[in-house]
Amino acid sequence: MNYLVLLRHGESVWNKENRFTGFQDVALSENGVSEAKKAGTLIKEKNIVFDTVFTSTQKRAYHTAELALDVAGQEHDFTRHDDLRERDYGDLTGLNKDETREKFGAEQVHIWRRSYDTPPPGGESLKDVVARVQPYYETFIHPQVAEGKNVLLAAHGNTLRAMLIILGEYTPENINEAEIPTGVPLVFEFESGVKGQNYFLKAA
Repeated sequence: MNYLVLLRHGESVWNKENRFTGFQDVALSENGVSEAKKAGTLIKEKNIVFDTVFTSTQKRAYHTAELALDVAGQEHDFTRHDDLRERDYGDLTGLNKDETREKFGAEQVHIWRRSYDTPPPGGESLKDVVARVQPYYETFIHPQVAEGKNVLLAAHGNTLRAMLIILGEYTPENINEAEIPTGVPLVFEFESGVKGQNYFLKAA
């Protein structure tokens, strides 16, 4: 059996401030650092030793991977790529989410955030994110999994929501039901290249 582990970065400083972050390269908050380290403890307890690590080029993602793997006692070179970045929120980037609802209306902001194919002004829809993540996954990540290797993908909420669609766990119609907490590893089990169960790692 081998594993593909999806890890959303720990809380960032803009997560904490309730801002749309997207392509902005912000750091982890103090709580986010703690979440990343807890993820490492959970990975160590599960005894998952990674062969390959993929992250986005944004520091909140690769710093999460660095912290988690350090706690897990593993050293790795990372493969970083822009295709694994968070969704681009365009003109909403940096805006407070509550203030944005007051300005544009809660219904419009909900559409921008949760619609599969309606992007915010100047930004990307989740459909756009799937369109850039899927070729990368199929070209670089899936072959590693198919070879029986343990793979860590440390990325972002919308990157990982796209992955859930790519992996067939959700569809564009029900992806809004998916909740991916910060700093909690989501494990997919594979056996002979066939995907089995998946689950979040929790403290024993």
